[in-house]
Amino acid sequence: MKCWVSLLLALFAQTTAEVAITAEPHHHLVFANDQVRVFSVEVPPHSATLMHRHAHDYFYVTLGPADISNEVAGQPAAELKLSDGEVRFSPGPFAHLVRTSTQPFRNVTVELLQDAKLRHAPAHWDAAHPDEDRGLNILHGGTQEMLFVKDGVRASEFELQVGGVLPPVRHPHLLIAVSDVALMATEHVHGGMPSYVPREAQLKSGDSRWLPAADSQSMTNVGTKPARFVTLEFP
Repeated sequence: MKCWVSLLLALFAQTTAEVAITAEPHHHLVFANDQVRVFSVEVPPHSATLMHRHAHDYFYVTLGPADISNEVAGQPAAELKLSDGEVRFSPGPFAHLVRTSTQPFRNVTVELLQDAKLRHAPAHWDAAHPDEDRGLNILHGGTQEMLFVKDGVRASEFELQVGGVLPPVRHPHLLIAVSDVALMATEHVHGGMPSYVPREAQLKSGDSRWLPAADSQSMTNVGTKPARFVTLEFP
């Protein structure tokens, strides 16, 4: 009897012991700078992460549909049904584990390393244009759905048809591919006759790319299929 009690206590300790996100084996750090840490996350079906701590506020973009149990330390489990490309925001700090059902759970998790400062950002993305926090923007051959602003960071979802054009982005941003994405960027070079310097970005679903502000740059879908991606645009 004592043996069984000891085993149960050991199992309980394993499921409740807390680790840093960098020590959680399903979270793989793929990019970091002074603004963000980006993790690629994949949890197989009928599995669970370790209880891990999020020290910062973060966004996550789901890749593929998933039904998960989100078990925050000290709180009842919450069942979540997530869709492909869904973007959510979670304020830190807290610890949790995620338990999967019959489907894997894949996502890109983006920690905001300067969240303490960003929380004091203005309530609206652009004080002169508060309507830019949310809404649908019709592009040349595509759409931009502005989802929400959290910690001064604006999340948008884009769909570009083949040949569709993304206009210049005014602020530094992280681009996260939901589908496979092939974009060709053209940058105007000032002085003399207009000329363009091509730069191509080939991203697989789940890849991400940090891009600087580009006042004179547009991006075209040069792939063979429509492209879906999410941007997190920083002030």
